[in-house]
Amino acid sequence: MSKPTIRDAVIIGAGHNGLVCAAYLAAAGLSVTVLERRGVVGGAAVTEEFHPGFRNSVAAYTVSLLNPKVIRDLALEAHGLRIVERRLSNFLPLDRQSYLKVGAGKTAAEVAKFSARDAGRLDAYAARLDAIAELLRDLVLETPPNVTDGGWLAALPQMLSGARLGRRIAKLDMPLRRELLDLFVKSAGDYLDGWFESAPIKAAYGFDGIVGNYASPYAAGSAYVLLHHVFGEVNGRKGAWGHAIGGMGAITQAMARAAAQRGVDIRVSSAVREVLVERGRAVGVVTADGTELRARCVVSNLNPKLLFGSMIDPAALNPDFAERIGRWRCGSGTFRMNVALAELPDFVSLPGRSLAEHHTAGIIMAPSLQYMDQAFLDAKAGGWSGQPIVEMLIPSTLDDSLAPPGLHVASLFCQHVAPTLPDGASWDQRREQVADVMIDLVNSHAPNFKASVLGRQIMSPLDLERTFGLVGGDIFHGALSLDQLFSARPMLGHADYRGPLRGLYMCGSGTHPGGGVTGAPGHNAAREIIADFRRGRVKPA
Repeated sequence: MSKPTIRDAVIIGAGHNGLVCAAYLAAAGLSVTVLERRGVVGGAAVTEEFHPGFRNSVAAYTVSLLNPKVIRDLALEAHGLRIVERRLSNFLPLDRQSYLKVGAGKTAAEVAKFSARDAGRLDAYAARLDAIAELLRDLVLETPPNVTDGGWLAALPQMLSGARLGRRIAKLDMPLRRELLDLFVKSAGDYLDGWFESAPIKAAYGFDGIVGNYASPYAAGSAYVLLHHVFGEVNGRKGAWGHAIGGMGAITQAMARAAAQRGVDIRVSSAVREVLVERGRAVGVVTADGTELRARCVVSNLNPKLLFGSMIDPAALNPDFAERIGRWRCGSGTFRMNVALAELPDFVSLPGRSLAEHHTAGIIMAPSLQYMDQAFLDAKAGGWSGQPIVEMLIPSTLDDSLAPPGLHVASLFCQHVAPTLPDGASWDQRREQVADVMIDLVNSHAPNFKASVLGRQIMSPLDLERTFGLVGGDIFHGALSLDQLFSARPMLGHADYRGPLRGLYMCGSGTHPGGGVTGAPGHNAAREIIADFRRGRVKPA
């Protein structure tokens, strides 16, 4: 009787990081199988039909953070990926008379409508933030220094890694070092209040501090979340945001093609039930239908809370590790909607139903930091805010493949809602009610909007968790707080993509550098796994 085939690696989850990791491992000559619970690859970066004839990015909805090295190494453009920039970065309808546009060559004149002082400070602000963002770009594709309880021999590489980081920071002048400290510990609100006096520009920049962050813009640490969203680029232009033609699923479909071309075995509708552990080592997985797949290593693209909370026997884990990972904080206050539209929104502050540059922008409906703060307080008290924060994108203005001719699709990325409703209420009973609140808010700025909605898809935090494994609706696989970043992501001692069991690795957004469609965790995890194979640290199962 022949022995069952043992793969070099089995990867749990065909989200974008799982696919990236698989492609790099296969390029190094390893045999790789990827198992995906859903019937389509991509995780939260998928494009699906949500209303007859209308397709959209169902969860993740815009692109900037996808790493250029990943795009090059996987030849994603050769596999069909095409990204286009927005014609305008952001548009904020403020009230019935006023609005703010943010975009190259426009921002200063727009901000001057509200404050000449602020307009004069924009260049200095951008230069300061860009210098810090450049440091982050250098760190994104590196493994953080890993705190270890081994002897000096184990600690030496980590000490050298920490020294290299220290030298990079030392190259910053003193004002930039102070700025770096501010951005890691301050609130986005306090940081922006120190730069600007007018509410609209603080709202435009401050929105990045609450994206996927269930917190007030005045919560300590939210300045880092703001920074996390500015180190991306589109087509070589740093800080830009764009749209993948065909939606976010075009990114992961290109990744899947790149991985398959390198020999990766990708299996959809193959949910993993359990990670097999023998003598303290991960040796394979068992799928929902009872199929056992053996592998020399197991790689998880899941939220750490899902992996360690439901797929590994607690008895196999160190009690302290199990207790701490149980406290891994998730929940991003996100409520996602996709709507089919009969026409473009006609904004009171900037009228017109014909396609204009502001229709291609990220349309932020939250006029001030104080408005955002109140939205959080309301959600914390009652489950959601009657005056929520909504960013709307209309990708069909840049990509006519998503909707029938003359019609449009819009993504509504809504904050703040409570990941878990108070008083035991269920999102299944409240989702339609809250969706109406979101539609009404957009309609207050564009009174033709509600009547133009032909169909809608609703994704409450519970829907996001059930569909995509985003615990508490957390789009980042864990809060981007100081205690869950860099060498502490997901935990001190395991920041190097290696799990607490031999042969177990992590490649998802719950590892450095965190959430967003970056591909960086998958890239970095693959590098460490390949190194362990080459050094003989990974033994046959």
